[in-house]
Amino acid sequence: MTENKPENREVLSFESDRGSSRSRWVAGGLALAITAWMGSGYLFPSESAREEVRAPVSPRAVSVAVRRSVAEPVQQVFVAEGQALPDRDTTVRAEVSGQIAEVLVARGDDLEAGQVIARFDLAARQADLRRAEQELERAQREFDNASALVERGIATVDRVAQARATLAAAQASVSETQEAIKDTEIRAPFAGRLEALDINIGEIVTAGADVGRIVDNTPLEISIQIPQQSLRDIKVGQTAEVAFITGETATGEVRFVATSADAETRTFMARIEVANADGAIPAGISARLRIPTGQQSAHFVSPAILSLDTDGTLGIKTVGADNVVEFHRIDIVRAQTDGIWVSGLPEETQIISIGQGFVNDGETIDPQPEDGMAQSSAGDAPGATPELAEEAGTDSRIIKTDAADDAGGAAPEADQ
Repeated sequence: MTENKPENREVLSFESDRGSSRSRWVAGGLALAITAWMGSGYLFPSESAREEVRAPVSPRAVSVAVRRSVAEPVQQVFVAEGQALPDRDTTVRAEVSGQIAEVLVARGDDLEAGQVIARFDLAARQADLRRAEQELERAQREFDNASALVERGIATVDRVAQARATLAAAQASVSETQEAIKDTEIRAPFAGRLEALDINIGEIVTAGADVGRIVDNTPLEISIQIPQQSLRDIKVGQTAEVAFITGETATGEVRFVATSADAETRTFMARIEVANADGAIPAGISARLRIPTGQQSAHFVSPAILSLDTDGTLGIKTVGADNVVEFHRIDIVRAQTDGIWVSGLPEETQIISIGQGFVNDGETIDPQPEDGMAQSSAGDAPGATPELAEEAGTDSRIIKTDAADDAGGAAPEADQ
């Protein structure tokens, strides 16, 4: 059996190796370099660097043109079309039947109330009147005789009563015959113009037949229709300015306003009385009325600056605090050829007159004076800016015209 003897092995050691110390120095230097690099912020940026990275770049505010606007009192006016009607328009009729003996007037004559127009033949009625008067005389004599006999005690009281009844009947017959004679005269029921006359001498006319037409147009009445939304603004006693289609103008007064609407049109009828003392203005013609209904504070603007919000509501954009856009819903108080009067804005405000289509409600903008922006735009882009300059110039012209009108002291009028 063979015995294994331990072998003498050498242990490897680097303690005396010069390369081992060099490696330790290299490793330490590399660690220091990494630490310095990390501390420099290239790998982990500092807080200020991170803020700079996070901070978004602010967009440039949109520049718009603005102008100052101050509200003014505007006279509101209700405007309507109507027709001139005569105060009275009546058909004249015959009261009795008979033959026309006289026609005393002609068509187109101005008649007085009660004036005779025509007469029937009176021969038969006058004969009836003579007979009635004769009967009255006999009845009177009989009554006188009966009364005298009663006083003498010869006649009875019954005879006197009978004579009295006969006398009363005779008196009634005379009165009826006299009234019949009066009915043979066709008279004007009121003062006016004889617009139609349909009888001739010798013509037989029956009772109730139309013989003429009388019209009284002093004063005239203008009939108009008032919409439901304007009914509360029109009241009896208000003054109205009336312009007739023939060119005449006059002042009228509201005399009647209906309290029940027309079932089909849902409008209310009103009547305006217009003095026409000489009758120069004919009845039946068209007329335009303007009825002042009060004053309202409003701004005068160009229609070009109107905008619509997301709901389609009409409004105007202004500049508020901190140059923030504000959208105001407005109502058009009055429209005219050179601009419109609107309500719904603050009493004094800065209106965006150019560029309102490029900004939205709540957006911060860069407002510039209207005149300065128009001139600057005109110098920067000659080929494109005349439209802006023209728009601004037009708006300025409107403002100047308005100011010139207000210099007289009268408030502008607003049609309803």
